Amino acid sequence: MNILDLIAKKRDNGILSAEELAFIANGAADQSIPDYQLAAWLMATYLNGLDDQETADLTLAMADSGERIDLAGLPKPWVDKHSTGGVGDKTTIVLLPILAACGLTVVKMSGPGLGKTGGTIDKLASVPGFNTNLSPEQMKAQAKEIGLALTGQTPSLAPADKTLYALRDVTATVPCLPLIVSSILSKKIAGGADVVVLDVKCGSGAFMETLDDASRLASKLREVGEKAGLTMRTVITDMDQPLGRTAGNALEIKEAIQILKNKETSRFSELCIQLAKTALEAAGVVADPAFAIASGAALIKAKQWFAAQGADISVFDNEDWQVAPVQLEVFATESGFVKSISADIIGETVVDLGGGRRIKTDTIDPTVGIETLVHIGDKVDQGQPIFRIHASTEESAANASEKLALAVKLSTTEVIARPILMGSSQPEFKL
Repeated sequence: MNILDLIAKKRDNGILSAEELAFIANGAADQSIPDYQLAAWLMATYLNGLDDQETADLTLAMADSGERIDLAGLPKPWVDKHSTGGVGDKTTIVLLPILAACGLTVVKMSGPGLGKTGGTIDKLASVPGFNTNLSPEQMKAQAKEIGLALTGQTPSLAPADKTLYALRDVTATVPCLPLIVSSILSKKIAGGADVVVLDVKCGSGAFMETLDDASRLASKLREVGEKAGLTMRTVITDMDQPLGRTAGNALEIKEAIQILKNKETSRFSELCIQLAKTALEAAGVVADPAFAIASGAALIKAKQWFAAQGADISVFDNEDWQVAPVQLEVFATESGFVKSISADIIGETVVDLGGGRRIKTDTIDPTVGIETLVHIGDKVDQGQPIFRIHASTEESAANASEKLALAVKLSTTEVIARPILMGSSQPEFKL
């Protein structure tokens, strides 16, 4: 089998067989196919797509390109959660301790950031000492002890996805629906979960900007996941404004800690509770996720989690870690009601500050980011701070300020924000 033939076949809108897709997945996993040829195949796939069977075959091939975690012996149900990514989305940091506190076993594999949306692994890597590279054996042992474990994309689990995931970020092929589906579900299958909750983001700060596109993705994720034997739940959530107060790696961890300490309530905390309820329903477990936070049980579980993975748990008691040297506020130039907040501009600005990657070898500055101090529907007065920039230099802060001045639009009349939960998957949508 020849990769050039397979690139040409997909370039010409041909249908790839399970064997051909396995050849590509294995070539990505063992790096026998060079990056430039994989990049060519990714672009051909982006332009011409994969049909339902190709998507399912690629998903299974990527899951089988390495080890699978065998969770036998751990308390059931085995639950995983995934978000398609959005600006300020740090839901995993709050949700996993809630679910573990409610009695579920959660083993999760996460990836680094893709463009403007950030990544769970990058956020956790900002915590001093946090080990984001657990082996399958370490993950299973930790989950048995405390109910949860999380790792980055280790060489042994879905290695094909690790290669393709990084290349998608730098070849403008991130939004390709079949590639998103296969990337997400291959990691869930390899991770051993039998119940999966998928949070599909919709809006300017997400890869799926319209409800129709988000519904198609949610439906396809459910279809492929169920074919693989998973119990699936999908929800579609708003990403037309940043999720929560912060965007930027260490800043997002600090905000998540405040939610776990029951010191903040927001659309972000509301989403965490709703996703936890969805996971518990799917798993057939009766528990109250709001009580898990209010009682302190989720916070205790979070500290156990961080400690188990080598993190300095003093981060729970103060915010004097990973602090950017420059802070600069952006002020409203007029009064009115917040009509829109461009999550897209905010996400791109965080990348400009050094908080994300433009090429896969970029180094992330964990200290930088943006605090959004208003939300859609808020009344603001002229001169009121609407953003706080955390930057490495005065120059980068000033550049960010110029961009953020365009991120908020005001109205003279009252505005109602759309709900955080926008819907669920519609089975009739097809690729």
